[in-house]
Amino acid sequence: MQSGKYSSRNYAGQTSGIYNSFESRRGGKLVLSDGETSEGYSFGSDNKNGVKNFGEGEVVFFTGMVGYVEALTDPSYRGQILVLTSPMIGNYGVPSTESKDDVNDPTGLNGLSTFLESDKIHVAGLIVTDYSADFSHWNAVKSLGQWLNESGVPALFGVDTRKLTKKIRDSGTTIMGRIELAGDESPHPSTTSSSLLSD
Repeated sequence: MQSGKYSSRNYAGQTSGIYNSFESRRGGKLVLSDGETSEGYSFGSDNKNGVKNFGEGEVVFFTGMVGYVEALTDPSYRGQILVLTSPMIGNYGVPSTESKDDVNDPTGLNGLSTFLESDKIHVAGLIVTDYSADFSHWNAVKSLGQWLNESGVPALFGVDTRKLTKKIRDSGTTIMGRIELAGDESPHPSTTSSSLLSD
C-alpha cells in the first residue's frame, strides 16, 4: 500500500503535518447565486493560470459513501460544482489515471480507463466536509488534492455539505455558485453557466 505524507485531519481528529493545519491552508468560500456563502479551506487548484469561469457552475450533490473518483470523471457532471455528502473524502486516494482496461477493451482501441469513468475530471469544483490527504489503498498513486491541483479544479473542505444539500434539494430551482479563494475578487455568480453556454 502507498500512503500519502500529509493530512488535513488524521483519523483521531487531531491536526498534524503542514496539510493538517487549518492555519496553513488558504481560505475560500462557496458563493451561491442567492447571496448565501459557505466558508471553508482550499485543497484543490488555486487557478494560478487565470482560467476563465474558474470554479463556477450549477451546484449539485452526490450522496454516495464511496466513488468520488468515478463521480469526478463522470461527464454528466461537466461544468458543475459537486457537493459530496460523505463525511470524509480522500482517504483512499486516487488510482492511476493512465491505466487502461485490458479486460473490457482488450484491443485498446476504445481507450477505456481501468478506474475512471472518462479520461479527465469534468466538474468545475468540489465541496466536501472533511478532506484527508492521508490515503491508503492498494492502487492509489496520489492524493485527491494533488489530482485536483494537477487538473486545475478548485475544491473546499470544512463546509457543512449536508446543510448545503438540503438547500439544493428543497430549492426547487437551479442554484448557481462560484468558489472564491481568499484574496480573489470575483463578480456575483450568474444564474446561467457561461462556461457551458460557450461550449
